Amino acid sequence: MVALFNRTPMLNGKDIEHKRQEIRDYFHATCDRYELLFKTLVNDDAFYRKPIPLRHPLIFYYGHTATFFINKLVLAGLLDARLNPTFESMFAIGVDEMSWDDLSDASYDWPTVQAVRDYRVEVQRVVDELIGKLPLSLPIDWESSWWPILMGIEHERIHLETSSVLIRQHALQYVRTHPAWQPCRNSGTAPDNVLVSIPAVTVQLGKQNDPTYGWDNEYGRHEADIPAFQAARYLTSNREFLTFVVVGGYAEDSLWEEEGRAWKNYAQASHPTFWLRDNNVWKLRLMTEEVAMPWDWPVEVNYHEAKAFCNWMQRLTGRTTRLPTEDEWVRLYDVSGLQEVPNDQSANANLHLDRYASPCPVTEFRHGELYDVAGNVWQWTETPIYPFDGYKVHPLYDDFTTPTFDDRHNLFKGGSWISCGNEALRSARYAFRRHFFQHAGFRYVVSDTPVTTQASHYETDKLLSEYAEFHYGDTYFDAPNFPHALSDIVINIMQNKPATRALDLGCAAGRATFELARHFAHVTGIDFSARFIGLGVQLAEQGVLRYTLADEGELVTYHERTLVELGLDSVRHKVEFWQGDACNLKPHFTGYDLILAANLIDRLYSPKKFLATVHERLNPGGLLMITSPYTWLKEHTPREEWIGGFKQAGENFTTLDGLKAILGAHFRLVNGPLEVPFVIRETRHKFQHSLSEVTIWEKIS
Repeated sequence: MVALFNRTPMLNGKDIEHKRQEIRDYFHATCDRYELLFKTLVNDDAFYRKPIPLRHPLIFYYGHTATFFINKLVLAGLLDARLNPTFESMFAIGVDEMSWDDLSDASYDWPTVQAVRDYRVEVQRVVDELIGKLPLSLPIDWESSWWPILMGIEHERIHLETSSVLIRQHALQYVRTHPAWQPCRNSGTAPDNVLVSIPAVTVQLGKQNDPTYGWDNEYGRHEADIPAFQAARYLTSNREFLTFVVVGGYAEDSLWEEEGRAWKNYAQASHPTFWLRDNNVWKLRLMTEEVAMPWDWPVEVNYHEAKAFCNWMQRLTGRTTRLPTEDEWVRLYDVSGLQEVPNDQSANANLHLDRYASPCPVTEFRHGELYDVAGNVWQWTETPIYPFDGYKVHPLYDDFTTPTFDDRHNLFKGGSWISCGNEALRSARYAFRRHFFQHAGFRYVVSDTPVTTQASHYETDKLLSEYAEFHYGDTYFDAPNFPHALSDIVINIMQNKPATRALDLGCAAGRATFELARHFAHVTGIDFSARFIGLGVQLAEQGVLRYTLADEGELVTYHERTLVELGLDSVRHKVEFWQGDACNLKPHFTGYDLILAANLIDRLYSPKKFLATVHERLNPGGLLMITSPYTWLKEHTPREEWIGGFKQAGENFTTLDGLKAILGAHFRLVNGPLEVPFVIRETRHKFQHSLSEVTIWEKIS
């Protein structure tokens, strides 16, 4: 019997050392399987060729999952030092095509494959050592020091799948078959699809006391009454979809939603992307090879193609045909008799790599009156991802889901043949942009119930809403808008200096980035949190920001701010936003005439490192503006990293003293200290009033 790929560990139990070993085995099995995936590349050159323009080359994904471990363990305080700061910056970001992704080849000097392989081995050693010595108590929860370890493992399992898709999109000359990745060889006559009646019921979603690892979007509460509907017995097969292709479904614009039509016309699509036509003979591209078209396998398409097919079916049959909602898919799961993937036997589905390294016939795995409710391929839904009631972000990965709450990322459910760990669970909630390709297909439903889209475009996260108001909202107690005031101060000082490029470091929601663009030709805003820069990105792209503010208790008010009303619409083309670590920035962030570090230094894990190297990023004569209330806290900055606010040789040693000591070698103080007030609104009746000390330094060497 072939050994099963390790299942995601339960978070509870009684035997501590058994659980420790279970997690260790889960970790190593995941790392080993990820290595095996990259054995399908024929040579090192294949690592550096982009499979598609919107993603990094595969060398990035080879290094990314290892650096994720180190970055999260450092952030959690479980590691004292980085292994390779260059790698841990270069390979940190780039999963989704966000506006702050750096996909320019010129920005990267990729290391050798062997160097990344050696790094992965070292990371595996470090994490294994940590697993062996870290105190463990059960159950494991969000606050547990073991959570970032599980997070890293599940993150690599996600990329096991997403990287397999990129390998599938790679030119065939760069990939090869491998014994560990053998596809299904079964194919026969595709079945005629029929509709199955699904009775009405109330469904409940959201992890409460679930003993399995989950991502932030899975927690909270959601309940919905589901009226009766009908669902296709089988996933839509290649044969069923062929009819849509043959009758000209791709050419009929009226079948496509506006966004899908724009994608179709841009991509010049005329059939599914993994279909190949050679002398009127259809073939299918699998991960590492091309095969004769298996017509009884599920078709693999993006959301737009699935939606257009449903629109065609509706026109053809006169019945309201669409994709299921997330709630309806959960209903299908609950009536199917399915259970979670067992620990000691193969799944009753093409799931968790228990069966094949490809899809298989849609008739192979029966689940009650339906087939393939889970497994084989992911199933697109009508539902853009949204937060459940009670949703919270995990502080170690605050940008896992929040950037996708934009009504542009639709959920798909059920998992594919390679979905493992958390991905294979009923509770899993993964969303992709609608034009993306994954190992994803669809099942259609017939229902007269309108699709209800849950609101997600109003920012409701308390911290983000407070910062949206702090940066772009009203002023309080006669304190001027803080980012605007800082920008005015430094712009006045720089009247006779070059003003080509500025860096707003620790930009938060980005107001100062826009304000500085009134004077500078180009301004870059960088913040550690993708959640914060998402606010600036939204304004730059859409010119509008909407959010709620707490008034009292459960009462909120709704607010809308626009660049037009702020007088900043004319500069939006001059700004850009990136996610980055101020203590470990990528090397190409350099050559600035001004660097603004507003309320940043007392939130860094190594302000000494930042201050000792910041001169390298400024042009000669450039200015550094530092503002801070000097709120030194051990939870943000280790005590030994404080640059002031303590006794030294029996005397008070202030942060300004520390700034002079560290910056003196390369800067001279040209303005300040000044005190600039700022007010942060928490509720209608509660505000934080602070004073930030401002100093401006000129680079002299």
